[in-house]
Amino acid sequence: MESLKLKIYKYDSGKKLLVPFIEGKIPAGFPSPAQDYLEDKIDLNEQLIKHPASTFIIKVIGDSMIEEGICNKSFLIVDRSLEYKKNSIAVVNINGDYTVKKIEKKSNKFFLVGANKNFAPIELNEETELLIFGIVTWVLNPKY
Repeated sequence: MESLKLKIYKYDSGKKLLVPFIEGKIPAGFPSPAQDYLEDKIDLNEQLIKHPASTFIIKVIGDSMIEEGICNKSFLIVDRSLEYKKNSIAVVNINGDYTVKKIEKKSNKFFLVGANKNFAPIELNEETELLIFGIVTWVLNPKY
């Protein structure tokens, strides 16, 4: 099983992270005329974090969730106040180790399932100690 090396970054509501914001949308197809000025600034904390008291940022080591866009060195914004729903991506503690996976039920059995064909699902049983640490709300990936 691939585990996360857990680095947790706590949200500081006293700090604003203001970055320039260009109003409008940018097409990913054909180019369009761009505006030559910045409209405003937005606070990334307000845009990305809905529940500050229960939100953490965790850095991922490994690639078991690559097909979900979670890569080695991705940062996950994780909200501990949310409940797991079908197809959610969760940071879980399984038998003392942290990992990021989906939880699936197949034939009356539960599994932790990655998003990389090189990683087999992890079957959960009565002896498994499982704690859902939080639900991934955003994935931030480095480009380079």
